[in-house]
Amino acid sequence: MQIQPYLFFDGRCEEALDFYKKAVGAEVTSLMRWNEAPEPQDASMVPPGSENKIMHTSFRVGETEVLASDGHCAGKPNFQGFSLTLQVPNEAEAKRLFAALSEGGEVRMPMAKTFFSPCFGMLGDKFGVGWMVWVA
Repeated sequence: MQIQPYLFFDGRCEEALDFYKKAVGAEVTSLMRWNEAPEPQDASMVPPGSENKIMHTSFRVGETEVLASDGHCAGKPNFQGFSLTLQVPNEAEAKRLFAALSEGGEVRMPMAKTFFSPCFGMLGDKFGVGWMVWVA
């Protein structure tokens, strides 16, 4: 059994993929656009003008596969109640990835030593996805 995060970017999925490629070295492993679906989709699933948006994609960050979509393309992604956790081997890497992910986003807790990690920080990236970066 496996749990995988599935993120809905509400029309900004391609932009998010490009950002994660640059910020954390994400590798896209599959991608299907709405206009590539084997059966036509009705307007309740795909708003007019969204045919080239991403219906489904998967990408790897390190050893983890993350799934994503543009969803209903309403332009209002809403990521609440969770964070993606990025565990890295050393402080230099933690600080580098934290800086890259926080570009255009919001630092919620700056990188600092805690009782459980020599280097830990929390942020919301420019799409609103929460991240916790830490050294084990």
